[in-house]
Amino acid sequence: MIKVLDRLLLLLYSLVIAIASIVAIVAASGGFSVEWLQEVVSDFTGDVRVVQASVIGVSIVLLLVSVRFLFVSLRRDGNRAPSINQRTEHGDIRISVETVENLALKAASRTRGIKDLRARVRVSEAGLGILIRAFVDGESSIPTLSEEMQRAVAQQVEEATGIPVAEVSVFIANVTQAPATFKSRVE
Repeated sequence: MIKVLDRLLLLLYSLVIAIASIVAIVAASGGFSVEWLQEVVSDFTGDVRVVQASVIGVSIVLLLVSVRFLFVSLRRDGNRAPSINQRTEHGDIRISVETVENLALKAASRTRGIKDLRARVRVSEAGLGILIRAFVDGESSIPTLSEEMQRAVAQQVEEATGIPVAEVSVFIANVTQAPATFKSRVE
């Protein structure tokens, strides 16, 4: 409920600031004559004190809303880390997405011929979607390496977390170049 209220407040705040900015730009660039502005203000209120009180009131409201947004933007909430939540008969289990990524990397790194790895996990209704980005040494068959890595990652993640893995996508980014080794000749 508070998030919805914050979003609504942010929308209204943004609209008010945008309109005020447009009016200020037009007024500063000479788009309104001073006499016309005074006439509009006097027609609107008829009393200068009422205008001053209105401006002060609106300014205080905008200041309070600004402080609220500043507080929300700086607030740290420990429950914000992306996680996968499971409910068991004994209670709740929360596993961070980072944990699942590390499990996937650990399993993928056991595949022979893999040099550099990155993992990204997304959660869906069907289960986990894991994307592995890898560099290979180029000495083994890429389809064979990929399939082996997919099996290892899916098995490791499912065993460790108990969460079904819907798919493991492998993206081979490049082939690493082994540093050339030169044998020195001694004569």
